[in-house]
Amino acid sequence: MFENLFQYYYLAGLIIGSFTRAWYSRKYKQDREAIFREEGLAVGLLASLWGITILLPLLKMLTQLLSFADYDLPAWTGFIGIAIFALALWLLWRSHGDLGINWRVTTELREKHILITGGVFKHIRHPMYSAHWLWGIAQALLIHNWIAGLASLIVMLPMYLLRVRREEKMMLEQFGEEYAIYMSQTGRIIPRLFK
Repeated sequence: MFENLFQYYYLAGLIIGSFTRAWYSRKYKQDREAIFREEGLAVGLLASLWGITILLPLLKMLTQLLSFADYDLPAWTGFIGIAIFALALWLLWRSHGDLGINWRVTTELREKHILITGGVFKHIRHPMYSAHWLWGIAQALLIHNWIAGLASLIVMLPMYLLRVRREEKMMLEQFGEEYAIYMSQTGRIIPRLFK
């Protein structure tokens, strides 16, 4: 009964998330030369994540091609999914805003790059990854399908494992002790309870 409603909430969130990313991409276009840029597999995984996040749920909603992989969940899980998705979208928006001109689609350092430790970065070092993990959980709760529902989580895992250590190594090389202290005071994707 509620499954279609949950899918519409997912679609609305997908539009909001995509608009957020596009708006910040346009606002902070590549206007300065990168002093370090990571490309290759990680960039491909990032593109795959967005592609899978968009295409598979739409395929599930608009066709019967994935119906063999449907699963049932109690209605209350969908309402939890809506709340988690709202948190994911807020965190995605806020982390883009807090990074400002330092944000880039790829892992890179720019000229005059500064270490951001305020806003959501005061509590977690990688809030965009947190947002994408929450997005994946919400997707599984809103799109009741083993393929379309779990797609974001499946793609997010290798992307996260591949990128986060490289990003932290890059930041340590750039900011040294300042970043090491920041790491000791914050959680990677979940706020640290004890400092």
